[in-house]
Amino acid sequence: MSESVAWLLELTIKPGQRSAFEVVMRDMIASARAEPGTLNYEWWIAEDGASCQVYERYRDPAAVLSHLGAFHTKFAERFLPLITATRFVVYGAKAPEVRDALAGFAPLHLARLDGFSR
Repeated sequence: MSESVAWLLELTIKPGQRSAFEVVMRDMIASARAEPGTLNYEWWIAEDGASCQVYERYRDPAAVLSHLGAFHTKFAERFLPLITATRFVVYGAKAPEVRDALAGFAPLHLARLDGFSR
């Protein structure tokens, strides 16, 4: 059984913050690209230019914790004031340390009911 953890963060970019958002986003992508346990790190923007979704998938709980440590150290202070999180759904986070690390974001946790991943 896979230990991978994924999530979908839905957010709105605050008015007048799109340029600053894109600067921080690019820095975050560059950092995540260097993390060997980060499998997916995809940013999607709606036609309105303000609604955004971020899909992230990690190899295992250790990769999640490493990524979150980097986020808190390097980006949280710059990123969080630019957005309003509207929904955060986490897939497959069974490890208590991952649930604890994500608790401040008040996510909805979902467990796999059935299906497959390739």
